[in-house]
Amino acid sequence: MTASIAAAAAVEALVERALQRLDPPTQAHDRVAAVARASDFAVDTLSRDPDLLARLLDDDGATPTPEPRLDPDLPGDWPVRLRRYRVAESTRLIWRDVHGLDGVEATLAGSTRLAERCLALALEVLEAQFVARHGQVRDPDGRVQRLVVFGLGKLGGGELNFSSDVDLVYAYEAAGESDGARPLDAEGYFTRLGQQLAKLLDEVTVDGFCHRVDLRLRPFGTAGRLAWSFGALEQYFQREGRDWERYAWQKARPVAGDIEAGERFLDALRPFVYRRYLDFGALDGLRTMKASIAAEVARRELVDDIKRGPGGIREIEFLVQALQLIRGGREPALRERRLLPALRALVEAGHIDAHTGDALAEAYRFLRRVENRLQMLRDAQTHALPDDEVARHRIATGLGYADWTAFLPALEAVRSRVSAEFGALLAPRERDAAPGALAAYWGALPQAGEADVLAGAGFADALAADSLLRDFARAPAVQALSDATRARLDRVMPALLEAAASSSEPMLAMRRLLALVGNILRRSAYLALLDEQPAALARLVDVVAHSALLAERLAAYPLLLDELLDARVAGALPDRDALLAVCREAVAGIDDTEQALRALNEARQALSFRIAMAVRDRRQPAAESARQLAWLADAVVDEVVGLADREMVAAHGRVAGARFVVLGYGSLGGEELGFGSDLDLVFLYDAPADAESDGARALDAQRWFARLAQKVVALLGAPTGAGRLFDVDVRLRPDGAKGLLVSSLASFAAYQRERAWTWEHQALVRARCIGGDATLCADFDRIRAEVLGRERERAQVMDEVSQMRRRMRAELDRSDAAAFDLKQGEGGLVDLEFVLQALVLARSARRAALLGPRNTRALIATCAEAGVLDTTVAGALSEAHALMLARGLDCTLDRRARRVPAGDAAVDAARAIVRDVATACGLAF
Repeated sequence: MTASIAAAAAVEALVERALQRLDPPTQAHDRVAAVARASDFAVDTLSRDPDLLARLLDDDGATPTPEPRLDPDLPGDWPVRLRRYRVAESTRLIWRDVHGLDGVEATLAGSTRLAERCLALALEVLEAQFVARHGQVRDPDGRVQRLVVFGLGKLGGGELNFSSDVDLVYAYEAAGESDGARPLDAEGYFTRLGQQLAKLLDEVTVDGFCHRVDLRLRPFGTAGRLAWSFGALEQYFQREGRDWERYAWQKARPVAGDIEAGERFLDALRPFVYRRYLDFGALDGLRTMKASIAAEVARRELVDDIKRGPGGIREIEFLVQALQLIRGGREPALRERRLLPALRALVEAGHIDAHTGDALAEAYRFLRRVENRLQMLRDAQTHALPDDEVARHRIATGLGYADWTAFLPALEAVRSRVSAEFGALLAPRERDAAPGALAAYWGALPQAGEADVLAGAGFADALAADSLLRDFARAPAVQALSDATRARLDRVMPALLEAAASSSEPMLAMRRLLALVGNILRRSAYLALLDEQPAALARLVDVVAHSALLAERLAAYPLLLDELLDARVAGALPDRDALLAVCREAVAGIDDTEQALRALNEARQALSFRIAMAVRDRRQPAAESARQLAWLADAVVDEVVGLADREMVAAHGRVAGARFVVLGYGSLGGEELGFGSDLDLVFLYDAPADAESDGARALDAQRWFARLAQKVVALLGAPTGAGRLFDVDVRLRPDGAKGLLVSSLASFAAYQRERAWTWEHQALVRARCIGGDATLCADFDRIRAEVLGRERERAQVMDEVSQMRRRMRAELDRSDAAAFDLKQGEGGLVDLEFVLQALVLARSARRAALLGPRNTRALIATCAEAGVLDTTVAGALSEAHALMLARGLDCTLDRRARRVPAGDAAVDAARAIVRDVATACGLAF
């Protein structure tokens, strides 16, 4: 008889004995036999509790086991009731798992709920007992303090396996003392309460145990205090927190006690777990943990451990958690405690491809089901594959395989796939730069090293490059680096030098790169990003070598380095709604205005960087990028108005029935914003006569909205850690600098009808409502159309527009014999804008379609459709506009004045077209 046949016979004999013990109805033999094959623990429970077997046969365990009532007057009865409840409910979970009524996720969730209910029931009666003895703990302000029980690990993630221990950390919100006859300080009170809770659950009695409790994940482990105040925990994580604790607290969740206080603490702890930047430094902690586990596996011969062994559950968990930690600070959707939803979020965000995500999810479910079956067998906390043939046969057949030899290849295939994916995650760091001349040169600095190496690499002025690098190497910031950070720098610098040397302008690239590296030395995560991701490093050199603006922004705001790895940076650009959504999400839930401005500016910087990359890479027309920059400004202004409004309402109340809008003029209104452009803003309000705000410090409507507009301007220009949002120009308001900052709708309309100059009506052509009350925006559009669409004498319009343009050019044109000013030069972008504005003023009375568009492209197209411009001429004008706009954006990206060398054939042709059209329209620029 072979081992497999003998094992099968032994299992059948075991099942037969179980059926004799349980004596189920004949028609239920097969159902009970299936459970008996899978679990001795279930058979023992059912033999002691025939009523439980009857209930399971009645509804297949659809009804959860009733929770026990713990009588406060009978503490000796608590352990019995909790343990019997746990074994009955656990047996119900086995029944449903064995019969395929619950998937593995439902079983894990059921085990989690069971542990949570036992914790809650136990803590409730113990708290009542402590209150009777010692009173309630109160902080210095008299507020009641309760114990917070944090669940970490699989309990925190809601994925507790069948016979797992529960990882707990005890905490309380604030220090204080209990108010009873036998008072205790908060730490002593909650320490004793926590000890009693662990004992009630963990202690082995004649009825077994309820749940094993592991308290070693608290700060300093078994050497640390048992219960910690929130303040002490925060200080610990700030000063002592280690990488493995970030992984542990990533899944933390308050599971018993003061749940609301626990959630408040976890919100405060989020910056420790999830950094604000792409945190490739998290991989160092992962490597350390993996090495420690690998050593333990080797030492204790745990190769057959499906949790800790190669390709096991922990590798999937670490892989997913590492990617969450790397990116979760920037992407809130990734901050998920549960593994499978976190894996889905990573796939949806494009950080794991869908095929790999499906394979890992399938592997996880497979391994967790095997793990549960190993533990269900005898209610043992084991993750090791069994040695004896009988247990092997029971596990294999219970999972649907003919025998162990059929099951094992399936298991190995799953583990191999997991191991390969986990190894790929760690692979980038395992490569060390190949020894080469630049690496040796950098390693010898600042005392040694030969400049000839730089010459050989491609630096034309090797002595100047050598001097720069020596100064950098001896800089105090470099000398003070930790060993680990210095090792990263030593891997990164030769690669940066090599990439700079192969760029079109090596010295320029190197100067910009040194400025950037100098700024990130104290932020090791950014060095980690460049060290771990060669693609980001190569992308960085390419960007800084070709764009002074992007190089400056990267150096000033290293957070933008994240964008070099963001899959979206090379993909489709967000539309208007998406830009609004990103800005809205950036400030959502932030009550502090300063923090909100910083978050909003970080979002703006990232989106602007992405648009700039599209310009640099020629991935879309320049006009599209300019329009996206304007939309981004719209979104930012809209959020800032919300912040300012919140402050005004808090201070002065709200003006009932009032409306407010922000108008964009100039390049903002015309949706042709550049990088670093200021915003031309005008503010309008409308309110009932004699309206006042309803706050304690009431203001009349005019003063209320004047202060609101002042706040908007101040907040847009306020310095933050991420820079300022925008410079604002408000001189285009009625009466210019002498006028009120905010105008009523009526006064604005009267000014435009009666006192505005022709050039102000020209400005009105590009004006649009960028945020605020929709009905007031509609009223503004009506007034704008009425003012622009009135009958005008054409010759007078052309003469006044021509005079204004000549005055402007005399003051602003920076063209000379060597270069042409793309914006202010003759035949440049402003000339084109003036041509179109003159046509709107002169022709829109009879061609109302001209009143709709604000941007140049749309105006040209509408003029052609309305017969104001020949279609061929309009096409040529559009091409001229696109060319000059693109050249202008290129100049801005490289921090050059918007001028091109004289004699640029393409620009000269574009200028000629604009001049010809201006002349044909009767304009004398």
